[in-house]
Amino acid sequence: QVQLVESGGGLVQSGGSLRLSCAASGSIFSINTMGWYRQAPGERRELVAHIATDGSTNYADSVKGRFTISRDNAKNAGYLQMNSLKPEDTAVYYCKAYGLEYGGTDFSSWGQGTQVTVSS
Repeated sequence: QVQLVESGGGLVQSGGSLRLSCAASGSIFSINTMGWYRQAPGERRELVAHIATDGSTNYADSVKGRFTISRDNAKNAGYLQMNSLKPEDTAVYYCKAYGLEYGGTDFSSWGQGTQVTVSS
């Protein structure tokens, strides 16, 4: 099994910054893709950004130019740097990873989420 734990969420004023971290642990042979998603109250969960093994990335239009996703393969960790935060960024942020466990089993795991609140 593979477990993901997010950290770094909190309360920040509009225009401020936060850096989210996602630590993966367990029987990990390799992580193919790591991503960040968010879900605001009453809304569906949406993709924010994801990054592949080769470092290629994509972003939701709403965060392009403000957020940066990165990863540290040696640490099995992912990060989301969030700058110029807006109140509409307020949501629970989740990390997700999929890849291969030792023994050849595919995995797809979600973290428990971390709250990001941006005040006006």
